[in-house]
Amino acid sequence: MSPDPAEAQETPRRLSPTRALDVDPLLDDPGTRIVVCCGSGGVGKTTTAAALGLRAAERGRKVVVLTIDPAKRLAQSMGIDSLDNVPRRVKGTEGTGELHAMMLDMKRTFDEVVEAHADSERAAVILANPFYQSLSAGFAGTQEYMAMEKLGQLRARDEWDLIVVDTPPSRSALDFLDAPKRLGSFLDGRLIRLLTAPAKLGGRAGMAFLNVGMSMMTGTLGKLLGGQLLKDVQTFVAAMDTTFGGFRTRADATYKLLQAPGTAFLVVAAPERDALREAAYFVERLAAEHMPLVGLVLNRVHGTGAAGLSAERALAAAENLDDPRIVDQGDGKAGLRNSLDTYGSSHTPASEAAAGDTASEEGSPADTERPVDLLTAGLLRLHAERMRLLSREQRTRDRFTARHPEVAVVDVPALPGDVHDLVGLRDIGTLLASGGTEETPGEAEGPERTEPSR
Repeated sequence: MSPDPAEAQETPRRLSPTRALDVDPLLDDPGTRIVVCCGSGGVGKTTTAAALGLRAAERGRKVVVLTIDPAKRLAQSMGIDSLDNVPRRVKGTEGTGELHAMMLDMKRTFDEVVEAHADSERAAVILANPFYQSLSAGFAGTQEYMAMEKLGQLRARDEWDLIVVDTPPSRSALDFLDAPKRLGSFLDGRLIRLLTAPAKLGGRAGMAFLNVGMSMMTGTLGKLLGGQLLKDVQTFVAAMDTTFGGFRTRADATYKLLQAPGTAFLVVAAPERDALREAAYFVERLAAEHMPLVGLVLNRVHGTGAAGLSAERALAAAENLDDPRIVDQGDGKAGLRNSLDTYGSSHTPASEAAAGDTASEEGSPADTERPVDLLTAGLLRLHAERMRLLSREQRTRDRFTARHPEVAVVDVPALPGDVHDLVGLRDIGTLLASGGTEETPGEAEGPERTEPSR
């Protein structure tokens, strides 16, 4: 008999991707110097980056993980009280390598750039400037730019074999690549050119420009922005003028570093439509920018140990258990109704049924079995929901792999809890390396297992 089309549709098919992502050769290769974990927010980038860093360190490499996530759970999972802008050694790792971790301090990194590229007097003026303080703390794209700035600093020190970067939790994952151009556009913008023109002209010509042209502009801007803010902007621009070229030069250098053969991009996503759509955009953007993509980490993939039981069959069985009168009869009643011996007897089927009801009230085996039936029905319904979820995830995954068959994929299964220590990170690393197919330590012991952070 041919299978029910609806049933076949709900039975998930685990299709192998065109190419499976093999993580260990990537981490072991001494030519791999930078691994960038990118993707949309909430897909587990931070935990993936930390797990990869730990695995690389325990396989003999000296690693630093640069995270942008301000949450404290990563520091706690690494046994560190807090992370800041300075790499800190993580204790408790196994093997011959080293693991260091740090969390980007956006403003402190901006301050370091100013201090490194301006003399002490000018740097003091810039750091005290109110407009600079606002810019360094909240300008759109500053966090992404400073992440790249810090990456450039770490790579220039040549102190670590491998740098693992957790990109900022932006609304769009593309912001990480756009940040240098965005900041460059700001620094090269018309407003900045006008504000720096008097300083560049110098002498009487500069003063004349300032008195004539700037008076008109400052009058208009003063009304829009306020006189004090405009003065702060002008002071900032005058002090920063000599360092603007340095910003652009370093941004270009870091951008080229991301395109270099020693860099590897890993796109992290969940098996959800929006997350994989964002991943697809990022894959296409990386290809357009000639940046080395090594594969996709598909996080929080659900599974089941009873794939042979379809959602439809599970629901049908649950309905049977909810109302057994649909198909079941109590023992002996059917025979009693059809027996000729009952006619003319004082024991009629009705009296037998009444006696059965009395016995049921006193606690018959049928009564004691009902709670078990209801519990089983509930479990069958949960299984049906899980099978439908698996089917949706598989269809979403198949659409991505059909669109990008060249992208290697590794599945990481969804697990019950959050990572809270190095053991959890180590387990995630094992799942990344095995494609989620190997049993990790403690998996059979129940609810102590962990999963990538949300």
